[in-house]
Amino acid sequence: MRNQTAAVTAETGQSRARQRRWKSFYTQLQKNKAALFGGYFLIFIIIVSIIGPFLTRHDPAIVDYSAKLLKPSAEHWFGTDHNGRDIFTRIIHGMPLTLSVGFASVLIGALFGIILGVVSGYYGGKIDSVIMRITDIMLAFPGLLLALAIVSVLGKSLFNVIIAVSIFSIPTFARIVRGSTLAVRKLEYIDAMRSLGASDNRIIFKHVLPNIMSPIIVQSTLRIAVAILTASGLSFLGLGAQPPAPEWGAMLNDGRNYITEHPHIALFPGLSIVLVVVAFNLLGDGLRDVLDPKSKK
Repeated sequence: MRNQTAAVTAETGQSRARQRRWKSFYTQLQKNKAALFGGYFLIFIIIVSIIGPFLTRHDPAIVDYSAKLLKPSAEHWFGTDHNGRDIFTRIIHGMPLTLSVGFASVLIGALFGIILGVVSGYYGGKIDSVIMRITDIMLAFPGLLLALAIVSVLGKSLFNVIIAVSIFSIPTFARIVRGSTLAVRKLEYIDAMRSLGASDNRIIFKHVLPNIMSPIIVQSTLRIAVAILTASGLSFLGLGAQPPAPEWGAMLNDGRNYITEHPHIALFPGLSIVLVVVAFNLLGDGLRDVLDPKSKK
């Protein structure tokens, strides 16, 4: 009876503590102007990626050699490329592609990484050793090199890029989740719940995962920036999105042969990649300051 009362009290205290943390989240985040700028800019980018393609005047795929290599003007805000296609229109239509690669790859990588990390940290023993040795092997390869090898095996396509970026994101999430799970598993109320007969699934989904969401959110935000850079790099090398898809990395590759005389062809896609990646990094740094207690020490 005493253990049951202690477990209920501890569980209630943990729930209230989590509520207080999330209520103070917005207040603390408002103090970080850079993170707010990154967050608002990303919201703007997401909105533009949804409604922007319906508002553009030009077709991103139509070739018009009579209008090729035009400089930025009132008619073509970012100029035209070597095929006469409007660069501004192609950047707007490329936003959903670039963002979908970032979000989808991180979502898949986080899902498998969380599963492996929780299982490894919660159960320990031989399972922990096997999972961690596999992640060590994966982490031994540079992320871009591993993704490049995977895409080379699977073939050239945007879908295969998502798979490749997802795979090299798994070990990072697995290690972070494992460390957080080890810390939560040692809490007294977890032992009390276990002594009362609570199943492992109940403990993991109701008590472990809610307490380790902060580092997962931070890592996901920062990882999206890495995923976008990696996907753009693979498309730049010709292994990602294939023509005439208006993916930013592929557009950057199209402009590299004209960068001396017509720098606008490569400038605007490259600038778009930089701005989105910086925004994700600013938001991720701000979230880490608010959600990760260790960063405040």
